[in-house]
Amino acid sequence: MSAPSAVIPYNRNATLAYIAAMLMLATLGIFIHEAGLDAVTTVFFRCLFAAIALALYCTYKGMFVAANFSRKNLGLAVFGGVFMVVNWVTFFAAIQRIGISVTTIVFHVQPFIVLLLGVVLFSEKIATNKLAWICLGFAGLVLACGLQIGGMQLSGQINKQYLTGLLLTLTGACAYAGVTLTTRAMRNMPAHLIALIHCLVGLVLLAGLVTIPVDGIRMQQWAWLAGLGLMPTALAYVLIYGALPKMPTTAIAVLTFIYPATALGVDYLVYGQHISLLQLAGLVLIVLASLGVNLNWSWYAVRQRLAAL
Repeated sequence: MSAPSAVIPYNRNATLAYIAAMLMLATLGIFIHEAGLDAVTTVFFRCLFAAIALALYCTYKGMFVAANFSRKNLGLAVFGGVFMVVNWVTFFAAIQRIGISVTTIVFHVQPFIVLLLGVVLFSEKIATNKLAWICLGFAGLVLACGLQIGGMQLSGQINKQYLTGLLLTLTGACAYAGVTLTTRAMRNMPAHLIALIHCLVGLVLLAGLVTIPVDGIRMQQWAWLAGLGLMPTALAYVLIYGALPKMPTTAIAVLTFIYPATALGVDYLVYGQHISLLQLAGLVLIVLASLGVNLNWSWYAVRQRLAAL
C-alpha cells in the first residue's frame, strides 16, 4: 500500500473537530423524521436556518470581501448549489422511503461516481488499480441495496417504494458528485462562502414549492428544523472545512466512515431499524473500496495479504 503524497502532521484539535462533524451528520435522519414535513419543505428550512448561521460566521471571519467573489467563482457556486439542492431533496426523500441506514450506505458510492464522471466528462484516466476498487464498491452497492441476483433475494422485499428510494439515493449521489466536480474548478473562494451560496440557491429554488400543513408548523417541528439547519449543516460545515486543511488524507479517508457507521447505530437505537448481514457486508465492501481509491492501495498487494491470512 502506497503512502499518501502529502505529509501533514497529526493535529489533535482538527481530528476531534472532524469526528464531531461526522457524528453530527449521522443525526441527520433524526431531524428529518422528527420534523415530519415533506422533503422539499424540510430542505427549504434547512437552507434558511443554515444560511443565517453561515452568513453570521462568514461576517465574523471577514469573508465578505471582493477578492472572494470573482464572476467565475460565483457562477460555479450557484451552479453547484443547484446540484446540492437536488442532492438534499432526493436524499431526504429517500430517507423517508427506505430509512436512514440503507440510504446512508447506498449514498456512499458517491466517490466512485465522481471518478466515473471524470472519465466521461473530462476524459480523465482511471488506473486499473482504482477501476478494480470501483468494481468492488459497486458490488457492495448491490449487496447494500438488497437486490436480487440470479433469482436469489439477498435481503428484504423489493417493492415500488423501496426501488424509488434507491433511485432517489443514487440520484442524490450523482448530484453530489456534480457538487464535488464543480467545487474542484473553483479557486480562492472560502468553502464556508460556497456553502452559504448553496443554501441561498436552495431558498430561491424551493421558495415556491414549500408546503405548509393545514394546521401550520408546530413549535416542536420548528425546533427540529432549526436544529437541522444549525447542527448537521452550518456547524458541521464549519468544523469540516476548518479541519480538512490540517488533516492528512489517510485520516480523512478513514474518519469519514464514522458518519455511516454512526448513522446505522442511531437508526437502530432510536427507531429500532437494522440492516441484514448481507447489507452490512455491502457496507464493508464500499468502505474498503473507498479507502482503496482514496489511499491508492495496491489491489494486488491487498489480495496477496488477504490470501496469506
